[in-house]
Amino acid sequence: MNKRWMVLLALFAIQCSLFVSGASAQKFALIDMDYIFKNIPAYERANEQLSQVSKKWQAEVDALTTEAQTMYKNYQNELVFLSAEQKKARQDAIMEKEKSASELKRKYFGPEGELFKKRTALMTPIQDEIYNAIKDVSEQRGYQLILDRASDTGIIFGSPKIDISDEVLRKLGYAN
Repeated sequence: MNKRWMVLLALFAIQCSLFVSGASAQKFALIDMDYIFKNIPAYERANEQLSQVSKKWQAEVDALTTEAQTMYKNYQNELVFLSAEQKKARQDAIMEKEKSASELKRKYFGPEGELFKKRTALMTPIQDEIYNAIKDVSEQRGYQLILDRASDTGIIFGSPKIDISDEVLRKLGYAN
Protein backbone atom coordinates (compact mmCIF):
# COMPACT_ATOMS: atom_id res chain seq x y z
CA MET A 1 0.00 0.00 0.00
CA ASN A 2 2.90 2.37 0.75
CA LYS A 3 4.38 1.83 -2.73
CA ARG A 4 1.02 2.56 -4.29
CA TRP A 5 0.75 5.88 -2.44
CA MET A 6 4.31 6.78 -3.40
CA VAL A 7 3.59 6.13 -7.08
CA LEU A 8 0.38 8.20 -6.92
CA LEU A 9 2.19 11.00 -5.11
CA ALA A 10 4.99 10.97 -7.71
CA LEU A 11 2.47 11.10 -10.57
CA PHE A 12 0.66 13.96 -8.88
CA ALA A 13 3.92 15.89 -8.45
CA ILE A 14 4.78 15.40 -12.11
CA GLN A 15 1.34 16.63 -13.20
CA CYS A 16 1.63 19.68 -10.94
CA SER A 17 5.04 20.57 -12.31
CA LEU A 18 3.80 20.20 -15.90
CA PHE A 19 0.81 22.42 -15.11
CA VAL A 20 2.96 25.09 -13.46
CA SER A 21 5.51 25.12 -16.26
CA GLY A 22 2.74 25.32 -18.87
CA ALA A 23 0.87 28.04 -17.00
CA SER A 24 3.93 30.23 -16.62
CA ALA A 25 4.30 30.48 -20.39
CA GLN A 26 0.78 31.83 -20.82
CA LYS A 27 -0.06 35.52 -20.73
CA PHE A 28 -3.12 36.87 -18.97
CA ALA A 29 -4.85 40.25 -18.88
CA LEU A 30 -7.78 41.86 -17.16
CA ILE A 31 -10.51 44.10 -18.46
CA ASP A 32 -13.28 45.95 -16.67
CA MET A 33 -16.39 45.67 -18.80
CA ASP A 34 -18.33 48.13 -16.61
CA TYR A 35 -15.61 50.71 -17.19
CA ILE A 36 -15.57 50.01 -20.93
CA PHE A 37 -19.37 50.26 -21.22
CA LYS A 38 -19.43 53.55 -19.25
CA ASN A 39 -16.94 55.04 -21.71
CA ILE A 40 -18.91 54.15 -24.84
CA PRO A 41 -21.61 56.75 -25.56
CA ALA A 42 -23.60 54.38 -27.81
CA TYR A 43 -23.97 51.96 -24.88
CA GLU A 44 -25.24 54.73 -22.61
CA ARG A 45 -27.70 55.88 -25.31
CA ALA A 46 -28.93 52.33 -25.82
CA ASN A 47 -29.47 51.89 -22.08
CA GLU A 48 -31.41 55.15 -21.92
CA GLN A 49 -33.53 54.11 -24.89
CA LEU A 50 -34.27 50.76 -23.24
CA SER A 51 -35.17 52.49 -20.01
CA GLN A 52 -37.60 54.85 -21.77
CA VAL A 53 -39.34 52.13 -23.74
CA SER A 54 -39.52 49.93 -20.64
CA LYS A 55 -41.19 52.72 -18.66
CA LYS A 56 -43.67 53.34 -21.48
CA TRP A 57 -44.58 49.67 -21.74
CA GLN A 58 -44.80 49.28 -17.96
CA ALA A 59 -47.22 52.23 -17.86
CA GLU A 60 -49.44 50.44 -20.39
CA VAL A 61 -49.42 47.25 -18.31
CA ASP A 62 -50.07 49.23 -15.11
CA ALA A 63 -53.02 51.03 -16.73
CA LEU A 64 -54.68 47.72 -17.62
CA THR A 65 -53.97 46.31 -14.16
CA THR A 66 -55.41 49.42 -12.48
CA GLU A 67 -58.47 49.21 -14.71
CA ALA A 68 -59.01 45.58 -13.69
CA GLN A 69 -58.62 46.52 -10.00
CA THR A 70 -61.11 49.36 -10.38
CA MET A 71 -63.56 47.02 -12.10
CA TYR A 72 -63.18 44.56 -9.22
CA LYS A 73 -63.72 47.24 -6.55
CA ASN A 74 -66.83 48.48 -8.36
CA TYR A 75 -68.04 44.90 -8.63
CA GLN A 76 -67.53 44.39 -4.88
CA ASN A 77 -69.42 47.61 -4.08
CA GLU A 78 -72.37 46.74 -6.36
CA LEU A 79 -72.42 42.99 -5.68
CA VAL A 80 -75.63 43.02 -3.60
CA PHE A 81 -77.53 44.86 -6.37
CA LEU A 82 -76.52 42.55 -9.23
CA SER A 83 -78.39 39.60 -10.63
CA ALA A 84 -76.65 36.28 -11.15
CA GLU A 85 -76.25 37.04 -14.86
CA GLN A 86 -74.81 40.48 -14.16
CA LYS A 87 -72.40 39.00 -11.61
CA LYS A 88 -71.20 36.45 -14.13
CA ALA A 89 -70.81 39.11 -16.85
CA ARG A 90 -68.82 41.39 -14.53
CA GLN A 91 -66.62 38.52 -13.33
CA ASP A 92 -65.90 37.55 -16.92
CA ALA A 93 -65.08 41.16 -17.85
CA ILE A 94 -62.71 41.47 -14.87
CA MET A 95 -60.99 38.19 -15.70
CA GLU A 96 -60.68 39.24 -19.35
CA LYS A 97 -59.08 42.56 -18.32
CA GLU A 98 -56.63 40.76 -15.98
CA LYS A 99 -55.82 38.32 -18.77
CA SER A 100 -55.18 41.22 -21.17
CA ALA A 101 -52.82 42.84 -18.65
CA SER A 102 -50.98 39.54 -18.16
CA GLU A 103 -50.67 38.95 -21.91
CA LEU A 104 -49.42 42.48 -22.50
CA LYS A 105 -46.84 42.07 -19.74
CA ARG A 106 -45.65 38.80 -21.28
CA LYS A 107 -45.57 40.39 -24.75
CA TYR A 108 -43.37 43.25 -23.56
CA PHE A 109 -41.31 41.72 -20.76
CA GLY A 110 -41.40 37.94 -21.30
CA PRO A 111 -38.30 35.85 -22.13
CA GLU A 112 -38.81 36.41 -25.87
CA GLY A 113 -40.70 39.68 -25.44
CA GLU A 114 -40.30 43.03 -27.10
CA LEU A 115 -37.85 44.34 -24.48
CA PHE A 116 -35.59 41.32 -24.98
CA LYS A 117 -35.71 41.82 -28.76
CA LYS A 118 -35.01 45.53 -28.44
CA ARG A 119 -32.12 44.94 -26.02
CA THR A 120 -30.65 42.35 -28.38
CA ALA A 121 -30.98 44.67 -31.38
CA LEU A 122 -29.34 47.59 -29.56
CA MET A 123 -26.67 45.81 -27.53
CA THR A 124 -25.44 43.00 -29.77
CA PRO A 125 -23.62 45.28 -32.24
CA ILE A 126 -21.90 47.12 -29.36
CA GLN A 127 -20.95 43.86 -27.63
CA ASP A 128 -19.66 42.40 -30.90
CA GLU A 129 -17.52 45.49 -31.51
CA ILE A 130 -16.06 45.26 -27.99
CA TYR A 131 -15.42 41.53 -28.37
CA ASN A 132 -13.58 42.09 -31.66
CA ALA A 133 -11.46 44.86 -30.10
CA ILE A 134 -10.59 42.61 -27.15
CA LYS A 135 -9.73 39.79 -29.52
CA ASP A 136 -7.50 42.09 -31.62
CA VAL A 137 -5.67 43.43 -28.55
CA SER A 138 -5.20 39.94 -27.12
CA GLU A 139 -3.84 38.63 -30.42
CA GLN A 140 -1.47 41.60 -30.80
CA ARG A 141 -0.14 41.24 -27.27
CA GLY A 142 -0.16 37.44 -27.13
CA TYR A 143 -2.76 36.95 -24.37
CA GLN A 144 -4.25 33.50 -24.02
CA LEU A 145 -6.79 34.53 -21.39
CA ILE A 146 -8.67 37.77 -20.70
CA LEU A 147 -10.65 38.01 -17.47
CA ASP A 148 -13.36 40.54 -16.65
CA ARG A 149 -12.69 42.03 -13.23
CA ALA A 150 -16.20 43.53 -13.14
CA SER A 151 -17.93 40.14 -13.24
CA ASP A 152 -18.34 37.70 -10.41
CA THR A 153 -15.41 35.52 -11.44
CA GLY A 154 -13.83 35.44 -8.03
CA ILE A 155 -10.87 37.69 -8.85
CA ILE A 156 -9.51 38.81 -5.51
CA PHE A 157 -6.75 41.02 -6.89
CA GLY A 158 -5.77 42.11 -10.35
CA SER A 159 -2.70 44.20 -11.00
CA PRO A 160 -3.48 47.40 -12.91
CA LYS A 161 -0.42 46.57 -15.03
CA ILE A 162 -2.31 43.78 -16.78
CA ASP A 163 -5.60 45.71 -17.16
CA ILE A 164 -6.07 46.41 -20.87
CA SER A 165 -9.43 48.23 -20.61
CA ASP A 166 -7.98 51.55 -21.82
CA GLU A 167 -6.27 49.79 -24.71
CA VAL A 168 -9.58 48.21 -25.74
CA LEU A 169 -11.27 51.63 -25.57
CA ARG A 170 -8.50 53.12 -27.74
CA LYS A 171 -8.99 50.26 -30.22
CA LEU A 172 -12.70 51.17 -30.32
CA GLY A 173 -11.84 54.83 -30.89
CA TYR A 174 -12.65 56.12 -27.41
CA ALA A 175 -9.36 57.49 -26.11
CA ASN A 176 -8.94 58.21 -22.39
